[in-house]
Amino acid sequence: MGKKLVVGITQGDGNGIGYEVIIKSFADERMLDMCTPVVYGSSKIFGFYRKQIHNLEQINTNVITSAKDVHQKRVNIVNCLPDSVFVEPGQATPESAKSAMASLKCAVEDIRNGYIDVLVTAPINKRAMVNEGFGYTGHTEYLEHEFGVEEGLMIMVSDQLKVAVATGHIPLKNVPESLSTDLILKKLRIMKSSLQRDFGIVAPKIAVLGLNPHCGDGGLLGDEEQSVILPAVKAANDEGILAFGPYSPDGFFSLGNYSRFDATLAMYHDQGLIPFKALAFERGVNYTAGLPIVRTSPDHGTAYDMAGRDMADPRSMMSSIYTAIDIYHNREKYDALQAGKMPVTHEQAGRQDKGKPVIE
Repeated sequence: MGKKLVVGITQGDGNGIGYEVIIKSFADERMLDMCTPVVYGSSKIFGFYRKQIHNLEQINTNVITSAKDVHQKRVNIVNCLPDSVFVEPGQATPESAKSAMASLKCAVEDIRNGYIDVLVTAPINKRAMVNEGFGYTGHTEYLEHEFGVEEGLMIMVSDQLKVAVATGHIPLKNVPESLSTDLILKKLRIMKSSLQRDFGIVAPKIAVLGLNPHCGDGGLLGDEEQSVILPAVKAANDEGILAFGPYSPDGFFSLGNYSRFDATLAMYHDQGLIPFKALAFERGVNYTAGLPIVRTSPDHGTAYDMAGRDMADPRSMMSSIYTAIDIYHNREKYDALQAGKMPVTHEQAGRQDKGKPVIE
């Protein structure tokens, strides 16, 4: 592994489980050998949640005003919230939404300035933030705007599978009209690029799901598969993208067909996230592909019902930190190879294993 990275972590909604999973993630001091964490939020709220966690050994913290002043062997906390901030665990409040927005804004500014290397975001309450003027339906849309990206892509990542969605946070009734051959082709391009640069897969194989039950059943249950999705798959193939499908989602996931591919493109949010979370919830990661920065997030929400009760599982947050670090280093290696600064080794070139490219 290369240099020890500075990992910026936003607090998310302070009334949810964000602080608890952050604190539990760094309860093991060995995490500090892997990265230098910078939590954007409030040392006051951090201290409140630390007291709610039983059997927790001492965590060394360092309160700073800027990520420029990080301590390499401590959990750094950038106080970007007012001293009057308070928490109401389990409640969606205007104050918690405003705090989540302030934390995110501060972290984005620091990653722009190069003070942190990667960004990990704790869960937010989208409705509460929109009510307070956030203006975006989620982290993905906000970061696309902030970094001038026309098309980003949400990819759910685990050791078992990677699932992306062609349409994101939109009402289900709007999905069919939002899908187009051009949109699906754009998403497949982003997927191929990300799988190569961010995950080190030389020739990624991508499965594409249908929209309708049984892929439309020959047009009986809908024709989007033939009129929209299949043309996108064929166009992708013409560009050298190894896309296959469309596949009927029920059989695709229930029969384990996803294991034959490097990633899967679902047509809408729940079509991809329900099977992903059923198969990999505890260690799942939400990754935003297509950005100039590396951003990951746990695959769970604020979990208000658990907040302040020492019930939250930190494994998804820990996986988000690991994944962000891995992607950062994968990008470094890929970019160096593209620039001709590194020799291509057996491991980087990959090998064929059961018809699927693998990086050892």
